[in-house]
Amino acid sequence: MWKKPTLIIDTAKVKLHIENMQSKATASQVIFRPHFKTHQSAEIGQLFKERGIIKITVSSVSMARFFARHGWKDITIAFPVNLAEIDEIEQLASHITLNLLVESTFSTQYIADHLESNVGIFIKIDTGYHRTGINSANYEKIGAITGIIKSSKKLSFKGFLAHAGHTYSSRSTDEIIDICQTSKEHLNALKNAFIDDFPGIIISYGDTPSCALIEDFSGIDEIRPGNFVFFDVMQSNLGSCTTRDIAVAVACPVVATHAERNELVIYGGAVHLSKEYILDKDDHRNYGLIVEMDRNGWSDPIQGAYVASLSQEHGIIHMPNPMFSKYNPGSTIGILPVHSCLTANLLKDDTFFL
Repeated sequence: MWKKPTLIIDTAKVKLHIENMQSKATASQVIFRPHFKTHQSAEIGQLFKERGIIKITVSSVSMARFFARHGWKDITIAFPVNLAEIDEIEQLASHITLNLLVESTFSTQYIADHLESNVGIFIKIDTGYHRTGINSANYEKIGAITGIIKSSKKLSFKGFLAHAGHTYSSRSTDEIIDICQTSKEHLNALKNAFIDDFPGIIISYGDTPSCALIEDFSGIDEIRPGNFVFFDVMQSNLGSCTTRDIAVAVACPVVATHAERNELVIYGGAVHLSKEYILDKDDHRNYGLIVEMDRNGWSDPIQGAYVASLSQEHGIIHMPNPMFSKYNPGSTIGILPVHSCLTANLLKDDTFFL
């Protein structure tokens, strides 16, 4: 059915996820600025527009340029500003509302000195993920950055932005909720310390596990989830969704079978799926769950079947009996990806909408 690895998108599920997240944001009276790095799709972007969403998040200048070309006029680049792209940033800032992310006085001063157009500035705060950002207790450094912003006519301080990526390492939904609560407390302490000098600053918070599980966003002004639009095996493993919520599957041709070890070989490797994995209950590396495909979608995961290993173009699927006998070279099989953001990026030129 499918000649090469193809990302199959269940449009009905995508629409439902957008509606659900927007409804929660509206009920809590927070800004919904979804992160578009997951789908990177003009078509899916249009589904958000149809819901009246006008503010978005991206993770690179090139992604901002792509969505600006498709009519998006209010974009936050939620990645530490890349000063090497200052000319491209200037071009964007000259015709859209653009927010940048900083975490140093050096970058902030450079922007102030080199941009001609106005931009909004968020300060990236580390609330425990320890990937990047300023420790929320470092008021001295944060104050030095806000001082540069205040002295510049081109920079407007928007507030504090955090990504609680450590929720992805949580072992329970309660732990995810606790991380979100702790992050909110740190961010609100900062907001309260600086709001007299900068009325109107906001707290911008984003990660799908928190935003999927929490109903009340009190204490947050803006949410930026991204993965929720598709979900994936990692999210179902965390408890943020069920496998039936996953809105994407990768259709892959079977190219060989090995009955003696219950393995199927597929055309679908690391360059299509990425090498993200989860550990199953037996400590096996699982690079994706296996589903049966048809023109209308896919089945629930096949019990005991999973992607056991990946090389560049090959995928090895462990397929227990009696399902093994259903597949021959030329058959199509489906994979629910472990991390849909990476898989969608790898297959953005090979996509099919149901």
